[in-house]
Amino acid sequence: MLTPAEKSRLKWACRRGMLELDVIVMPFFEHEYDALTPEQQKTFERLLTCDDPDLFKWFMGHGVPTDPDFAALVPFILQRNQARHDAKL
Repeated sequence: MLTPAEKSRLKWACRRGMLELDVIVMPFFEHEYDALTPEQQKTFERLLTCDDPDLFKWFMGHGVPTDPDFAALVPFILQRNQARHDAKL
């Protein structure tokens, strides 16, 4: 469980330099992070240390991360965001 300060730091790390990433990463953090397993949370935190161009490439489907944990988490993030979007419709 994260302390409020750690959660605040992580939320800040979700703010990226690209709007396209902000609309993917921030909603996932706000709505899904707490329900992740501890291993998925650690992977998400590691994912946030990646460079924006790499994240953009992975989230836009222009490449697959070589890290198997990232390769599993990226489509999971996209799927959860899409499910939440579809539920609003």
